[in-house]
Amino acid sequence: MDKRIIGIETEFGCMVRDDAAGTPEMIVEQVKDHAFYKDKLGLIDLHARDYAFEPARCGGFLRSGGRLYIDAVGSHMEYATPECTEFKDVVAYDKAGRVILNRLLRELNLQDQVSFHSNSVDHFGGHTFGCHENYLVQIDDQNFLEALASLMPFLVTRQIFAGVGRVGGHRLNYKSLKNNIMTISDYEVDYQWVGNFYGVEVDPTVDFQLSQRADHIVKTISSRVRFNRAIINPKWDSYYNYLNMHRLHILFGECNMSEYATLMKVGTTSIALDLIEDGVVLHDVELRDALDALKSVSRDPTWKWIVTRKDGATIKAVDLQRLYLNAAKKRYTGRDEQTDYVLGEWEYVLDTLEKDPYLLSDKLDWVAKRKMLEEFMEADGEVKWGDDVLHSLDLEYHNVSPDDGLYYGLEQAGLVERVTTDRRIFEAMTTPPQTTRAKGRGMVIDKLLATNYRDYVIDWDLIYLSKRLHLEMKEPFNTYTEEAKIFSSGLA
Repeated sequence: MDKRIIGIETEFGCMVRDDAAGTPEMIVEQVKDHAFYKDKLGLIDLHARDYAFEPARCGGFLRSGGRLYIDAVGSHMEYATPECTEFKDVVAYDKAGRVILNRLLRELNLQDQVSFHSNSVDHFGGHTFGCHENYLVQIDDQNFLEALASLMPFLVTRQIFAGVGRVGGHRLNYKSLKNNIMTISDYEVDYQWVGNFYGVEVDPTVDFQLSQRADHIVKTISSRVRFNRAIINPKWDSYYNYLNMHRLHILFGECNMSEYATLMKVGTTSIALDLIEDGVVLHDVELRDALDALKSVSRDPTWKWIVTRKDGATIKAVDLQRLYLNAAKKRYTGRDEQTDYVLGEWEYVLDTLEKDPYLLSDKLDWVAKRKMLEEFMEADGEVKWGDDVLHSLDLEYHNVSPDDGLYYGLEQAGLVERVTTDRRIFEAMTTPPQTTRAKGRGMVIDKLLATNYRDYVIDWDLIYLSKRLHLEMKEPFNTYTEEAKIFSSGLA
């Protein structure tokens, strides 16, 4: 697929430093209401998109074409980018969500009491929350599982450049809750579709690992979510459905602070999907145990990242990634500028990881974080792996505030490579991508906001007004510019 629809959903942790500000559940409600009722960043949902998980007024679509809402599972703030076709657009819209949240806290005068974090794990609470990717794929139902078998080794090993790094580890205990550190939720909705239950314990044997979520993934593919976290969560819905194309929902991911790492994550995954769709057969990539490989790669302190293939032979994760890279170079070199960029950087990153990962501290999150923590321990002289202060630094690396977040400190010091600009991120807060249906959606939302229209239903692929006018947007590659103009022309 020359161009692919891509989107990212990020679940944010909310840390309240002053109890007088309220509970995290109260804070996210305030932030959501301020975004839609005061700032007019979009239109709040007047209808329930899902009665259990996204009830009415839990959030809504933004002027950018994306979404900001409170996910009822865990009552956390979630941001979804609009549909994008350009890898750099994905980065800009992903970052725009964090800028929006930080701005809303400032306008509510909560910036000193509350912070949002794009980390994917609660070190001492045992919870994990994700950063999910969506890709439009041309894979029919009959070949779906076979195609995913070809993709799984790539997803398991891409953490060597896409992982965000984590201090410590967790282990899951299915037999006993004696050492469980996870608070049992008070919300019934959190247990919708629960198929198994386990306790989460601190694993003191791990100093640092590549992935924040690898310890919590228990399935390769699962339609259930809580306590059944999988690498891939099939979603056959109208979000991206078009002709014979479907939405591939990758559940195993984490929110990169590094713009470069985000681009490489979505760019390489999109190219790997190209290979599968084009019927390119990669021999000897299937893994004997994908879940075991996921955890072993994340936790390998030697950084050799050896995985076992289905035939029993072993291979380095770097070399497994090269199998995908080499096949892609032969087939897609010269196709377009963004593909050539990703292919070149993919090769550079794999070569450098094999040589010395620390040379990538300006590009990859896990390396930047590891280097920062080691420098802190060396300067302090007494702090060691396992100390609480390192968990705190790990968390603050993901603070979305440019004034307080440790990643942004590295960025302001010029120590990380950027692939977009502050201006582009600012534009992405309110201006939709110009190459997808998000453009038409954003145009209608702007018009509805300007006219204070209050009888609407908005979804990814349709808009209803007054239950009599409707605009279908089934084709995600269509901008629907003219249709949106005509559709909203009658509004006063």
